[in-house]
Amino acid sequence: MRAFLNLISYIFHPIFIPVMATVGYFLVTPRMYELGFKIDVAITISIFTIFIPILIFILLKRFGLIDSIFVKKVEQRKIPLYIYVLVLFLIITKVITKSIFAELYDFFLGSLIAALACLVLVLFRVKASMHMMGISGLVMFLIVLSITYQLNITFALSILIFAIGLVATSRLFLKAHTVSELIIGFFIGWIPQLLVTFHWL
Repeated sequence: MRAFLNLISYIFHPIFIPVMATVGYFLVTPRMYELGFKIDVAITISIFTIFIPILIFILLKRFGLIDSIFVKKVEQRKIPLYIYVLVLFLIITKVITKSIFAELYDFFLGSLIAALACLVLVLFRVKASMHMMGISGLVMFLIVLSITYQLNITFALSILIFAIGLVATSRLFLKAHTVSELIIGFFIGWIPQLLVTFHWL
């Protein structure tokens, strides 16, 4: 059981959520993009949100600034969050433009707002679950996409909603978060996505 819940924590780590959202967007949007263009965008997002953060995590761990990739101690979250905020800012200013990727741009804008909210909480020594922030934001994004384009993606959404429960269970089982930290993380991820995409509905 512990190995399975550890795997869930790795699969739904916040650094993977932007790529999941990007792939999900390309799968459901009726906008016509060339396959090569989709792959290029997905690879670029992967470099920004997966490979660069992993390299930074390795450096931070080597210098003793964090204990692990999950950054369990609230005081160790400042530097990773500063970097994550910078990465998201670069994405919405240099990679994902609103004129070409309107809905995906709003997802990254919502993610930036959520990351800033987490950073503010950390400054007050409040730890929110970024795992819950990521998965709840992804679910909200896909719900709004399905409503906007009138698509039936109920099966995919049901799997992701079930995944929210799995993520929460894994974080509790691994003693990474309290229930209140999970709830805070859930709403930090959910609300910004709802606010930035409200004009679609």
